Amino acid sequence: MADRHAANLQSSSDVSSGRNALPVIAVTTGEPAGIGPEICMAVAAAPDIPARLVFLGDRELLVSRAALSGGAGSVRGYDRHARPVPGDVEVLHCPLKRDCRPGQLDPANAPYVLDTIDRAIAGCASGEFAAMVTAPVSKAVINDAGIGFTGHTEYLAAQTHTGAVVMMLVGGGLRVALATTHLSLADVPGAITREGLDVTLRIILRDLRERFGIAAPRVLVAGLNPHAGEGGHLGREEIEVIAPAIARLRAEGLEVEGPIPADTVFVPERAKSADCVLAMYHDQGLPVLKFASFGGGVNVTLGLPFIRTSVDHGTALDLAGSGRADPGSLVAAVKLACELAARRKAQ
Repeated sequence: MADRHAANLQSSSDVSSGRNALPVIAVTTGEPAGIGPEICMAVAAAPDIPARLVFLGDRELLVSRAALSGGAGSVRGYDRHARPVPGDVEVLHCPLKRDCRPGQLDPANAPYVLDTIDRAIAGCASGEFAAMVTAPVSKAVINDAGIGFTGHTEYLAAQTHTGAVVMMLVGGGLRVALATTHLSLADVPGAITREGLDVTLRIILRDLRERFGIAAPRVLVAGLNPHAGEGGHLGREEIEVIAPAIARLRAEGLEVEGPIPADTVFVPERAKSADCVLAMYHDQGLPVLKFASFGGGVNVTLGLPFIRTSVDHGTALDLAGSGRADPGSLVAAVKLACELAARRKAQ
């Protein structure tokens, strides 16, 4: 970490103004009983990350997990106007509601998890942070605390009053976006509409252009039903909903193709010619991407007013506190956030 920062220290005025400064990226440390705190401390020690990382979480918790990370530096409080200290890990302290043990979920700490996310949102909205990266949370324990929570993606949309966002995972040479996210499979067909697909595809195309720098993006759209409905014999969503939404965008000259049967949309020759595949539901698209990239995939929320990336895995309670958790996906998420932030700054 010292090598990463040594040549990049700025005066406090440079840090606050952004002149010649590294991007300041907020990293929320996730469910305290999971692997989030320790993989965050591993990322703090990772080389070649072109950013000033600020970890949001309980300071004592992170100190206790730093020993598991393989060499994170000393932990100190974050001061946005102060000069970064080489080798130090900057922590924006959000206190736990109750002491926790690795692997043991406690609903009492659900508000703590949301506190870290809310502080990162506020910092991104104000310009204090150039992006946010999120470690995994437990949706179940947040709901057990009586707080309605279906996932980071939906929570970020609600907190920022964003009408529509899109969940996209990146890894293994693929980008896979989702038309629906965390829904019961029985609810998926009713959630897919022409209007919804139109909005989703426009967000994907816009962010591929503006955030990923792809001048003329091409998106493949999967069908919902087996064989993309087999001409209506296995379902009519392709005929009545998906194809008309695609036709409207194609009439505007946008590169959108489909509906394509989900069992062939990821055939390598076809997938490599596209910049993104839009799957109709969570477990239609993500198993393919995770097979290709698990441990190195990145979740990106498109459509937000700021950059947000995350890991492609859960809290791994069985590994928490063991020192064996792989930080690869979080490292990849941080590096992609750095790349997107740098491109945004250059625009």
